[in-house]
Amino acid sequence: MHICERFRTFARFWHLSILVMASNNKVATAMAALAKDTVIYGLSSIIGKFLNWLLVPLYTFVLAQQSDYGIVTNLYAWTALLLVILTYGMETGFFRFATKEGEKPNAVYTTALTSLFVTSSIFAVVVCLFSHPIAAWLGYQGHEEFISLLAIVVAMDAFASIPFAYLRYKKQAIRFAFLKLLFVFLNIVFNIFFLVICPKIADASWISWWYNPAYGVGYVFVANILATGIQTLCLIPAITAEKYAFSGALLKRMLRYSLPLLVLGVAGIMNQTIDRIIFPFLYQGGDAQTQLGIYGACFKVAMVMMMFTQAFRYAYEPFVFGQYKDKNSVNAYADAMKYYIIFSYLILLGMIIYLDLLKYIIASSYWEGLKVVPIVLWTYIFQGVYFNLSFWYKLTDQTKWGAYFSLIGLCITVIIQVLFVPRFGYMASAASSLVCFFLIMLLSYFIGKRHLAIPYDLKRIGLYTVITIALLGVYYGIRQFVTNSWGMMGIGTVIVLIYCAIIYKLDLYVFRHRRSNGTSSAH
Repeated sequence: MHICERFRTFARFWHLSILVMASNNKVATAMAALAKDTVIYGLSSIIGKFLNWLLVPLYTFVLAQQSDYGIVTNLYAWTALLLVILTYGMETGFFRFATKEGEKPNAVYTTALTSLFVTSSIFAVVVCLFSHPIAAWLGYQGHEEFISLLAIVVAMDAFASIPFAYLRYKKQAIRFAFLKLLFVFLNIVFNIFFLVICPKIADASWISWWYNPAYGVGYVFVANILATGIQTLCLIPAITAEKYAFSGALLKRMLRYSLPLLVLGVAGIMNQTIDRIIFPFLYQGGDAQTQLGIYGACFKVAMVMMMFTQAFRYAYEPFVFGQYKDKNSVNAYADAMKYYIIFSYLILLGMIIYLDLLKYIIASSYWEGLKVVPIVLWTYIFQGVYFNLSFWYKLTDQTKWGAYFSLIGLCITVIIQVLFVPRFGYMASAASSLVCFFLIMLLSYFIGKRHLAIPYDLKRIGLYTVITIALLGVYYGIRQFVTNSWGMMGIGTVIVLIYCAIIYKLDLYVFRHRRSNGTSSAH
């Protein structure tokens, strides 16, 4: 309840600030709607991610060794990449064409659904047939079933992306949230059952004939396929909600729009996961899987920032396409960017300051990797800003630019990985993502200015950036002289309160004063 209450407080604060800051009533209404959807999507996302987050301590404390978590980290990085390939931009394509004048939403939906069903089914069958050579190439000989299980999971997830997009399009946020949380709940239950309960009752006659205690990490993937299968069955009402109307001509137009997003998506997800995919091939300092396990666990500690970014994305994507025809839409986009950055910095400060407490969610044998957490947090911020900026080429149907940026970022990431991972290990992996998203964020901003002028409040954003860096500098400076963790967290709390006071002074109090005097905030 404590987590939920903190999120509700944050949501009310954001909602109030949006209403106060918007330059006119129309923008205020649009931004308030965005805040409302973000609360629903965000609350489900943050609860779901938080509950999934609890699997990290389970894995680090229960799995036999760090290299086992390295297997989980490596294979789930592959599944993230494959999921993007199998959806090939159709999720965004669905939103674009379902809201496009002259198109029939039901035809758009069922056409996209059919396309993904066919391609996902083919993928699952092919991978299962060739699981032996694939497992050998990845270094998992003798565990070919890991590959088959995850192939089926990825196929079901790819297919389910369109029904979930449909729920967002229909503004069925509560249903969307319930089904997402259902998967999380089932996945946790199955993990606890296989990894905690079964080992304690392994000698019981009803379980001993099928449960193998030595299978260990394999039950992580068994739990996943069971939870995903149940979630897919629960999506059947959404899958069959529209009258079937497949159109080959429509599919060609959708693919023409979406396929550049595939290049963008593949390069983008590789920028996020390539470190965990190629690390075992590059690292030369010892047991690569053990080091990857440490890196993967500490990477998860920074997930709070990703929770916020994803929650914002769920609400923001349909909002952007829906508001595009409004002449005031660019003001709403600019406000959304500013508030995203303001609250991202708040999360950054909190995560760094309370890291001495957060580290206890993982086993102490993983703590040596905590130094990557601040780097990962900044990476998530740059990634979120880049996502906000990316709508200029989506709205102007110039998705090729997204592909260019992502390919540039991928080249930067791979070069840094190849050059420095063999020497510096996972620190180079974390740094490569940071550099990648920082550079493509800048490229997207400067090139986007020429195609879709959005009046971002750069002065205020820059001011908050300087303030955040200064407060972090103060925190690290004091930390050199204060060795007590609880004392530092107390000092850090004061720093967080100072930042909140600055938000109130700069972005709430001033505009509330202007409104009370009948002065527009635009003056």
